[in-house]
Amino acid sequence: MTGSERDRRDSRALEPELISDPQAKAAAEARNGFRQYDAAIGAIHSSLDRGSFKLRPSLILGLQREALAGISAYAGNYRPGGVAIEGSKHEPVGAHLVPELVEDMCDYVNDRWNESTPIHLAAYLMWRLNWIHPFADGNGRTSRIVSYVVLSIRAGAILPGTPTIPDQIVDNRNPYFEALDAADAACREGKIDVSKMEDLLATLLAKQLAGFYQAAGGRLPE
Repeated sequence: MTGSERDRRDSRALEPELISDPQAKAAAEARNGFRQYDAAIGAIHSSLDRGSFKLRPSLILGLQREALAGISAYAGNYRPGGVAIEGSKHEPVGAHLVPELVEDMCDYVNDRWNESTPIHLAAYLMWRLNWIHPFADGNGRTSRIVSYVVLSIRAGAILPGTPTIPDQIVDNRNPYFEALDAADAACREGKIDVSKMEDLLATLLAKQLAGFYQAAGGRLPE
């Protein structure tokens, strides 16, 4: 696989293109990215204020809708058919299996909410949502923001610092792809092992928090 292929992985599904002009589409994606982030922060605030949280498919669908509104005809809905991931060996499941698998994914997080670390739950979601690939488009964006929401709520705080974990992944996707591939390989052997994704998220979290520390006037060790 070439370096350019490793920089990005795109889903390919049969759906009508709502915006054909590349510049207009890029502008819409940028606007929607801000909307999705604002919705995510709102969800974190609401859960922290309530003092409780359950991961529901409705939250995942809502965050995907924010990212794809006006761009995809299936914004806020599961894909109606098959999908392929260019640049990946993984073949997503049939569309008829998606709703149940998303519910199972939510159950995994909710059942382990207290016993698992925030980083493990975030890493699991980052991988599993990509593995299911429930949407015609926006799977990566949605997995990253849902993972970040769960990490923040389970950690009990709006995480300070920039660049955020999702932004760091977009800036350097290769370690993220490698962590996904490692978890996929474990899954093919009948195991859940997201340790490589956990290591990545821990590193990115440290960088985000270090950014806050430096912005506050702190000095990192040489």
